[in-house]
Amino acid sequence: MTAGVGIIMLVHTALNRAEQVARHWAAAGCPVVIHADRNVSAKTYGAFRKALSDVENVRFVQRHRCEWGTWGIVAATQEASERMLADFPDVRHVYLASGSCLPLRPVQELIEYLADRPRTDFIESATTADVPWTVGGLDAERFTLRFPFSWKKHRVLFDGYVKLQRRLRMRRRIPNGIVPHMGSQWWCLTRQTLSAILNDPDREAYDRYFKRVWIPDESYFQSLARLYATNIESRSLTLSKFDFQGKPHIFYDDHLQLLHRSDCFVARKIWPHADKLYRVLLSAPNGEQRRTEPNPGKIDRVFSKAVQRRTRGRTGLYMQSRYPRDGWENGLTADKYSVFQGFAELFEDFDHWLQRATGTRVHGHLFAPEEVQFADHQRYMAGALSDSPAARDYRPRDFLTNLLWNTRGERQCFQFGPRDNQALIWDMAKDPNAQISVISGAWALPLFRSNRDFPDIRADAAELQRIESRFLDALHSPFAKARIRVWTLSEFVESPMEPLQLVIDEIGAKTPRRLAEAPTMCDLKGFGHFLQNLKNQGMHPYLTGDFPIDPTGGRIPPKPGKKPYLVRK
Repeated sequence: MTAGVGIIMLVHTALNRAEQVARHWAAAGCPVVIHADRNVSAKTYGAFRKALSDVENVRFVQRHRCEWGTWGIVAATQEASERMLADFPDVRHVYLASGSCLPLRPVQELIEYLADRPRTDFIESATTADVPWTVGGLDAERFTLRFPFSWKKHRVLFDGYVKLQRRLRMRRRIPNGIVPHMGSQWWCLTRQTLSAILNDPDREAYDRYFKRVWIPDESYFQSLARLYATNIESRSLTLSKFDFQGKPHIFYDDHLQLLHRSDCFVARKIWPHADKLYRVLLSAPNGEQRRTEPNPGKIDRVFSKAVQRRTRGRTGLYMQSRYPRDGWENGLTADKYSVFQGFAELFEDFDHWLQRATGTRVHGHLFAPEEVQFADHQRYMAGALSDSPAARDYRPRDFLTNLLWNTRGERQCFQFGPRDNQALIWDMAKDPNAQISVISGAWALPLFRSNRDFPDIRADAAELQRIESRFLDALHSPFAKARIRVWTLSEFVESPMEPLQLVIDEIGAKTPRRLAEAPTMCDLKGFGHFLQNLKNQGMHPYLTGDFPIDPTGGRIPPKPGKKPYLVRK
């Protein structure tokens, strides 16, 4: 005599675990009908059948190829359901499970729970308008378009055929006006409802239609049950949690208490090597009945936190689940930092002056092509970052991210310029942690002092101006989130103390104070003539601003009311 509940198991891997679970169901009096994926080798399948040959109420059915998203899974379920109804007339509820499912409560509790609800079908079934969990953009369209190609094996053909049908406005007719519903594949149906679905006179038309629906195992029984069920509870008795990408969560040994808290009868997907879960749950005694309603919502908070960690994480620290996806970094960097462009070219020994003025760690050009210019000529920084430009340029963003993560709590400052690796200009521009100060056109000063052939200087000047212009475009973009200050060289040298004080104050020294010591500016005598020569040669250095042709003895005329600022002779 059977227990009134029959179990259908769809298995495709870890058949040793499926054998354990099948024996557990059968020992409680539940007949089991097993479908093994045709992809399982004949040798493995033969050994699996032989291992269960001593169990009286276990049956096997003809095998189908069960590929995700295709009709084979429905065909396998139909085959097993027909065998269940034919061989076990005492079964009143049929419970669909997978080989990776594991009972969480004594089987007798499930039997009594369903006996108290003899006319109730437990199947998640909602219209596409009410389903919030579809991932991939195909909800209503999965019922109105055709899907003859495998999404996993033939993605190009799948996507191309979808686009073609949309362009041609092709639409399928839904047979007999049934309303498509969707829900979890794992249901528990009454004998009456399941037999009505399988023996429907229009089944051939329904099967023909659903064979070209995408992921039919989540819509075939969910839609047809609405035609025959007298009392549907739109929920599954199986605990099955999915992440934000629609992939099922896998349960491990350390989830034992979490699984118990859900009060669900069955859980999937169990890791096949979770020895503790299989040992504890398959040997649970039939003690006092809890008689509690399955309530997977009790553990939703844990899964919400898992999703948050996976999609957000800690600021400035990447992990595998977010790393490949642009914009998922939850902050490119872990701490505030300052970038200076043009200052080291205009002022002598600017790095050491800035370090004394702010108490921060000041590097040279971290992205210089020849070397990584760490502060104090260090070869290695925290986190085993080396001064190798090849290692840095392998992943420049990760280099900066690691530097700031490993030194968080100590503000980092570094020089940048058009001669440096430009891979990070947009990353820095969009980073709210960045403070970027630019003296545009300062790249001309090293050229001015270089004493090279003028045609070569002109060519370099044009290239450097083009590169800096691209950086400034990023800084002026509406996507820029950094704290940005830009001065032309001419306006900066006219009154340098005010912008210097502004930059120092923005760095956020603990005790803001007026600068007592100014950095030494390089000699600019003749620089105006140099810029004019560039113009005469056909290169217009517009980023330097309107620089005077002949500064008097290297002095910059002061603004009214301001003390003159002396350049070094």
